[in-house]
Amino acid sequence: MMMMTLGLSSCEKFLDNAPMSEATSGNAYRTASDLDAALVGAYQTFYTEYFIWEYFVVSDVRSDNAYAGGDADEIYQYDDLDISPLNSRILGTWQQLYNGISRANLVIGKATEVQDPALDVNNRRENLIAEAKFLRALFYYELVRQFREVPIVTAYAKINPEDANIKKSPELEVYNFIVKDLEDATILPATYSSSSLSQSKATKGAVYALLAKVWAQRPDRDYNKVLQYAEEVERLGYDLHSSFDELFDGTHYDNKESILLIQFKEGTNQSNWGPQMLLPSSLSGDDWRKYITPSKDLVKAFDDAGDHIRKDASILFDDADWSDEFWKPCPTAGQIPFAYKFRHASGWMSGDHIYILRFDDILLLKAEALNALGRSAEALTPLNKVRDRVDLPALDIQNKDALLRAILNERRLEFAFEGDRWYSLQRTGMLKSTMDNLKEYRLICGGNSTLMNYGMNDNRVWLPIPQSELNRNPNLVQNPGY
Repeated sequence: MMMMTLGLSSCEKFLDNAPMSEATSGNAYRTASDLDAALVGAYQTFYTEYFIWEYFVVSDVRSDNAYAGGDADEIYQYDDLDISPLNSRILGTWQQLYNGISRANLVIGKATEVQDPALDVNNRRENLIAEAKFLRALFYYELVRQFREVPIVTAYAKINPEDANIKKSPELEVYNFIVKDLEDATILPATYSSSSLSQSKATKGAVYALLAKVWAQRPDRDYNKVLQYAEEVERLGYDLHSSFDELFDGTHYDNKESILLIQFKEGTNQSNWGPQMLLPSSLSGDDWRKYITPSKDLVKAFDDAGDHIRKDASILFDDADWSDEFWKPCPTAGQIPFAYKFRHASGWMSGDHIYILRFDDILLLKAEALNALGRSAEALTPLNKVRDRVDLPALDIQNKDALLRAILNERRLEFAFEGDRWYSLQRTGMLKSTMDNLKEYRLICGGNSTLMNYGMNDNRVWLPIPQSELNRNPNLVQNPGY
């Protein structure tokens, strides 16, 4: 297993950890090894709370997939679609992603300045820049699909104080910046010296996969581009792993489906604490209420599809002594569902990996693109390939709108608790209708139930800009509705 060898404390030696709507400065770098260490620092963003935790909360809990669970008021705000600009989780997302961008900027800027002959061997300089640009593009992609308009920060050197406070860029301008970075990164190799490295570092496959996702998500989406890049990924030899359940059992991460994943090592300072927050007492060893509780609507979606394979791989029903306002309102013994794609708590130090890009995502994007381009009959092939793996019958839907709904439902069942649902509904224009039509009842022990009213509107598609960032930067403007 390839693990990042530089700890977070070491990474912070060359990075200002301040909130990043302002440009920061970098220290002096003189050798190729210095730049390698700086690139490791950019990859360390994968080990922050955003990718371990917020990545799932911000999509699954906000959508129809999950309830907040737990006892954190700020996560309840996500569930209720009533998020305050003062929510510290929003600030954490903003800071951690911009710090990752700052680290990538440092590599990109310094790689053009360092005069070490080792950088001119085997395209080392160009590949360092390309990897950093991929990471920068990925971090901006996370920001733009959550906040819509965000500042584009490219500087790493000290700048004049009057230039430090950077305005938000329009959504499309941010996406264009992302595409340019990814196009520059297509020079990356398809593989490295081991499959583990090839799954944990930026590769040509990861670049093409992210380009497909970006062209599907941007407001001027271009499904010809989505199809182009999905087929580029296919040509690189990725394929579905034979067993859906094995993707998450902790022993089959080395599979031909994985394009990019975050690797963790159990019992170390680069372990994954997220599973402890999700798993029942029988697997976690503690007895407090867990988070990201699967929704009744999601369980029904699995059951309606007859999809027991993905349901059993994604959701575990187990005992819980606490009350749950959606499943079990009284604090008596009984079972509730738990998110189950991360299965090993290991005392807050799990070795469970996190998939960022998988080939099944690209197959379903290909189906979505073909359908959007009027080639619905062809779209059935990648869709049914995904269904066949979990022993579901092939679909034969000719109506374009009905097929899109089927593809989105397939994505829901395939990527539950993987940070996808909100964005799939968002880009296809189905977010408001889905949340408005959601019938969820908050239960009261010994009392009446209350129908949830999510009050979904266009403003709630996006997160608010953190209030502390507005206070720091007078050129930032709050998103509408907050």
